Amino acid sequence: MIIPMTDTFMPSITAMGGSLTVTALVSLLPLVFFFVALGAFSLPTHWCAAGALVIALLVSLFGFHMPLSMAGMSAVEGAAFGLIPIIYIVVMAVWLYNLTDRSGRAKDVQAVFSAVGKGDMRIQGLLIGYAFCGLLEGLAGFGAPVAIACTMMWALGLHPIRAAIAVMVGNALNVGFGAMAIPVTTVAKLGGDDAALVGATMGRITPILLSIVPFLMLFILDGWRGIKQGWLAALVAWVGMGTGVYLTSNFLSYELTAVVGSLLSFALLATLLRFWTPETPEEFRSPEPAESLSGSRIALGLLPYWLVVIVFAVAKLWKFGVNVPVALSATDIKFAWPGLSGVLGVDGQPNASVTFTLPWLSSPGTMLLLTGVVVAIVYSQKSSGGRFNLPFKQGMKTLLSTIYNLRIAILTICLVMALAYVMNFSGQTVAIGAWLAATGTAFAFLSPFLGGIGTAVTGSATSAGALFGNLQATAAQTADLPARLLLGVNEVGGGIGKIVSPQNLAIAAGAVKSEGSESEILRKAAPYSLGLLVLLGLITVLASNGILGFLIAY
Repeated sequence: MIIPMTDTFMPSITAMGGSLTVTALVSLLPLVFFFVALGAFSLPTHWCAAGALVIALLVSLFGFHMPLSMAGMSAVEGAAFGLIPIIYIVVMAVWLYNLTDRSGRAKDVQAVFSAVGKGDMRIQGLLIGYAFCGLLEGLAGFGAPVAIACTMMWALGLHPIRAAIAVMVGNALNVGFGAMAIPVTTVAKLGGDDAALVGATMGRITPILLSIVPFLMLFILDGWRGIKQGWLAALVAWVGMGTGVYLTSNFLSYELTAVVGSLLSFALLATLLRFWTPETPEEFRSPEPAESLSGSRIALGLLPYWLVVIVFAVAKLWKFGVNVPVALSATDIKFAWPGLSGVLGVDGQPNASVTFTLPWLSSPGTMLLLTGVVVAIVYSQKSSGGRFNLPFKQGMKTLLSTIYNLRIAILTICLVMALAYVMNFSGQTVAIGAWLAATGTAFAFLSPFLGGIGTAVTGSATSAGALFGNLQATAAQTADLPARLLLGVNEVGGGIGKIVSPQNLAIAAGAVKSEGSESEILRKAAPYSLGLLVLLGLITVLASNGILGFLIAY
């Protein structure tokens, strides 16, 4: 029976038969459908999300007795949050890369790596699969970085399967900070925490795992010989990435974590290669470039990546004369979502998530839009003698084509966010979290696996955060674990889980021209994903009991 519209609605974790177990198991039905439909039956993600949303609505109406109007408006607010800020940022970030690709300057960027890497494909693999891919992940995410980096690695002449696995492993720990850290923003929003502090916590944990990733990449590409001959490059690459990730997430802007970490890693590795030359086996020696690049071509090719750092730094840090961050945030529009003012939490207090924030000037999407417009103008005026011709009008058309090409992804994100909001507001995620929390402190070890499974199935750390953010926070509160820690490792684990995501496997296989090899890539990549998740689980346990308590930001 559906209860008629009321002024307030307070969910109960024992709504069905007075049993937490029954309530939690029924609440799992939307997620079970989503994962089984996608993982076992390979249905399109948007159809899986749509089906799960329908089930979640039915559970909220008949199981939790949520008023129909509130259930419907919960879905609408979730979809709106998917559009602004998530999709806004994703579209602008992908457009920024597409400007480089459409102009033809992406090839110049690739040539830069070949020259810097001293002709050693393995070292170039670190530059591309670790540093450059991380940079693209920070800017765009959404599968584009893996596709681009895999294509570049394959073009170098590396073994296609090894190249694909190396890129996926090398990029895994940047996924949580991808697309201007949208996964962090999302999981913090759904978990009711400060995104900056969640990002800072992730920025303390991630460098520990990053310490082994470059060495794993060398091992994947060339076994123990690769580590023996390239260990110094791997060490320097980690120092740059780890330092950048920690400092940026804790003291600068969590949105720029992957961007700055990757740039610093690239810079330190490039500096090392000016004074050190690796011992290179003949089969890993790349041919000399057909032509040398001028300084202007290098600068223009890298323009989008340097410019976005400058724009974000000003928007987040400039306080001389005018406090830019405060001025931008002052333009945010906040309002109570219609029809949801009566939604309460299980504690009887108003649910903070019913207040919708529309960040238009302060949104990273707006900053990326500004960067893209500047890049489009510069590219229209500087064609390097007509070689790279991209009229401004064509640059704007590229934005429209970017939106069109992402149309299914846009629909999917809206549906997943709608699903998350319905489950959260109705009490479904609270019930699941309370049930899982019965494992007590053991949940600290399992927490990263939850994020990993979510991203492995959905292909998106953002979706994993949307699905499990509130669940992680609820389980943490019930089991007396640090919620901020669990929210952070949900996204770090989500990035690791993406290594074996079917979506990621298909992208990587296609990029290295090895369609149909997904199963082989999965078999060879899975041990790396599982191993990193186990290590992250152990770190989470040690941090939760105070031994590594300094990893949690306050």
